[in-house]
Amino acid sequence: MINCIVIDDEQHAIDLLTHHIGKTPFLNLLYTTTDPVEGLQLLNQHKVDLIFLDVQMPSMTGIDFIKAINGKSKVILTTAYSEYAMEGFENEVVDYLLKPISFARFIKGAQRALSLIQPMAAGMSKEEDDFIFVKTEQKGKLIKINIKDILFIEGLKNYVRIHTRQGEGIIALLNMKDLEERLSTAEFARTHKSYLLATGYIKMIEGNIVHLQHTKETVPVGDTYKESFMNMMKDKIMTNKK
Repeated sequence: MINCIVIDDEQHAIDLLTHHIGKTPFLNLLYTTTDPVEGLQLLNQHKVDLIFLDVQMPSMTGIDFIKAINGKSKVILTTAYSEYAMEGFENEVVDYLLKPISFARFIKGAQRALSLIQPMAAGMSKEEDDFIFVKTEQKGKLIKINIKDILFIEGLKNYVRIHTRQGEGIIALLNMKDLEERLSTAEFARTHKSYLLATGYIKMIEGNIVHLQHTKETVPVGDTYKESFMNMMKDKIMTNKK
């Protein structure tokens, strides 16, 4: 479990981050404050692994705060201004989140922090241990899904169905855009407005239909996505060069 605090001079920004942290099983929110000076006091009183830190604050900037704590805790910067990104990374921040912060982007930064703070918990191998938690229709229930187990994702109206190697079709309260942002573009391809597939499990491409390993179900290739999908596949296609 990663102990974290939120420092931001705007309460609505704190409320959003509090919501995101509450949906993330490996984060434990200790305190929130609108005052960075109070944040410094909290660091002296508690073991804080991770700080979600605003950049522009009246009494002290986020960059000044980072310099003051001298590496005592990991930091994820949260701001509406992209011009501080370079200075943030020069000060070894874990990530730089631009407001408004979507949960998909938030969880990506949080998992990056997990891999730095608790490498054994996060897993030494991304292939073996990268995972996501998805919210289901049942209130308070989160299901863990290993990325390596996902065959394809099917978009429904307000949900998605995640098909896995185990034959499960897990219904999750997500949209395709959020998942596409979270999953590696090198490992997953959008073939249709309602389908995202794991390229490593492709068994055969037959016209506008993709057959996958571990399932009898097929995935369509829409006209809008066909060119970009085939461009992804072109390096794998063997042709007679004579």
